[in-house]
Amino acid sequence: MPDPLRIDAGECTADEIITAIRDGRRVVVTTTILDAEHEVTLRYDGSVFYCDTPTRLHRHESEREMRACIRKMGYGAVEDA
Repeated sequence: MPDPLRIDAGECTADEIITAIRDGRRVVVTTTILDAEHEVTLRYDGSVFYCDTPTRLHRHESEREMRACIRKMGYGAVEDA
């Protein structure tokens, strides 16, 4: 398994994150929640996307759902419309 890609929230676009996880890499995002720094691991097992947060494991059945999560949670850079 390739080394995880470690980024700060907003450092990569959703496209870059999706490409990395589709290529088999885990993406570890450092983010600040309630004034504390946390790591969230984003991954894909070939059929389901996962967001492993400090408190929950979220499952996303489609790339569209995963992109929506990345945007909603601020893991990816804000992209121009």
